[in-house]
Amino acid sequence: MSAPENGPGDSPFSQCARLKGTFPFRIGTTSYIIPDDILPNLEYLRDRVDDVELVLFESDEFSNLPSPGAVEQIGRLGREANLTYTVHLPLDIRLGSADEAERQASVGKCLRVIERMRPVEPFGWILHLHGEQRGDPPTTDLPRWRSQNRRSLRELLAGGLPRRQLCVESLDYDFDLVAGLVEEFDLSVCLDIGHLLVQRRDVVAHLDRWLDRARVFHVHGVNPEGADHNALDHIPAGILETLAGRLTRLPTGDVRVMTMEIFGQDDFERSRKTVAERLGTWRK
Repeated sequence: MSAPENGPGDSPFSQCARLKGTFPFRIGTTSYIIPDDILPNLEYLRDRVDDVELVLFESDEFSNLPSPGAVEQIGRLGREANLTYTVHLPLDIRLGSADEAERQASVGKCLRVIERMRPVEPFGWILHLHGEQRGDPPTTDLPRWRSQNRRSLRELLAGGLPRRQLCVESLDYDFDLVAGLVEEFDLSVCLDIGHLLVQRRDVVAHLDRWLDRARVFHVHGVNPEGADHNALDHIPAGILETLAGRLTRLPTGDVRVMTMEIFGQDDFERSRKTVAERLGTWRK
């Protein structure tokens, strides 16, 4: 028998903030909501959301890559709880690096994560195409950066990863800079609404441009100080409603994931209350 939707630690408004199985799309959050490891977080979230973004780190200094045994448990829990996963590939990678050794090491990090996590059959793999600098543009040499990213993408896909499961995330630069690569390799998109809001970009225009390819959407609020990955009550009115409306009008069977990309129980509780209040119209 599944655990109840509401349990210890839930606030009073949780009674009206059920999300799992509620919408025509899958709604999820990250694997860092309670202050514990991945598996305890999945147990906490299994009856609260439809999908969990597994945020993985793989570096010389730190790795939270689950053991093969833990991966088996993650997969079993997903099947039991009708829980899907998106896997966020490592953040400290430079697939477009001019330094060939750094580029190859970055590809290797991603491939190790993909090989380890493949048994859980992720809904999507979230990929960052970082530059050597933050902001727009991400590099001083766009042709070289695109060429190196092209080599890296070719190597990542060589192992048989389904192209439409690899989701290139919109970051802090103009996403048109990688549009050619996304289309050349027939990849999907992770449209990060929070990043668009931070950069004051036109969310509706990005939905118009990328809805057909956007397999995953990251939603998070931007607080008055300009910091993102905050509770969804910081998202301006109309944004969530517009996104939900677009997803609801997709053909039956065209499933997408909306990830509340926040970290911490308080932000999670506030976010699911916000979703329940703003998106009640789109309940099944």
